[in-house]
Amino acid sequence: MHLHDATHTLRLGAPLAKARGVVILLHGRGSSAEDIAGLVNVFNASDLAYLAPEAANNTWYPHRFLVPPAQNEPWLSSALATIDTLVAEALAAGIPSERLGLVGFSQGACLALDYAARHPRRYAFVAGLSGALIGPTDTARDCIDLQRTPVLVACAEADAHIPLEHVEHSAAALSAFNADVTKHIFPGSAHTVYPVEVDWLRKQIAGLPRAA
Repeated sequence: MHLHDATHTLRLGAPLAKARGVVILLHGRGSSAEDIAGLVNVFNASDLAYLAPEAANNTWYPHRFLVPPAQNEPWLSSALATIDTLVAEALAAGIPSERLGLVGFSQGACLALDYAARHPRRYAFVAGLSGALIGPTDTARDCIDLQRTPVLVACAEADAHIPLEHVEHSAAALSAFNADVTKHIFPGSAHTVYPVEVDWLRKQIAGLPRAA
C-alpha cells in the first residue's frame, strides 16, 4: 500500500486566492475524491474553494478505525499530513482557519474529527458524517481547545461500520475539548449521508463570513 500524496487533490470552486473560504472534503474507504466532491453541488456556494484529496489506492488506512492508531501506521500519519498540507496551503493563501471547514464521510469522517483533535484551532466547522474519533475509546488524547468550533458527529444507530458507543464517546470528548457539538443518531443502519447532515452543512456554509 502506497502512502498518500497531497498533489492528488481535486480542486473545485473558486481559486484559493479569491475564495471566501475553503472546504476540505475527505472520502471514505474504497471511494474517491470525485465521489465526495458531489457534496459541492448541494452546498451551492461557488465562491468557496473545495479541496478533495484522494487516498492512495482509495483507502486512507488499512485497518478499521477502532484499532490502536499505531496499527494503522504509517498510512494514518500520511493521511493526516495530507490534510495538514492542504490546511497550510489555505492559510498561506490568506484564508484564516475560521473560514476553513473539514468534511468527511466514513473513513474520511474519522480523519476529519481526528485531525481537528490533533490540530486544535477555531475552524469554520468540522463534520464527521458516519464517523468517530480514531482509536479505542480509551485512547489517550491531549486536552485541547477547539474554541467553540461547530462540530457535527452523526451516524445511524446500527451502522455496521461505526459502533454507536464510539459515536457517543466522540461527541462527549469533542464537547470536552470546547467544541460546539451537534450530535445526530439516526434510526436504522444506513451508512450514508442524511438530509439533516446536508442541512447542517448548508447552514454552516451560509454563515461563513465574507473575506476582509
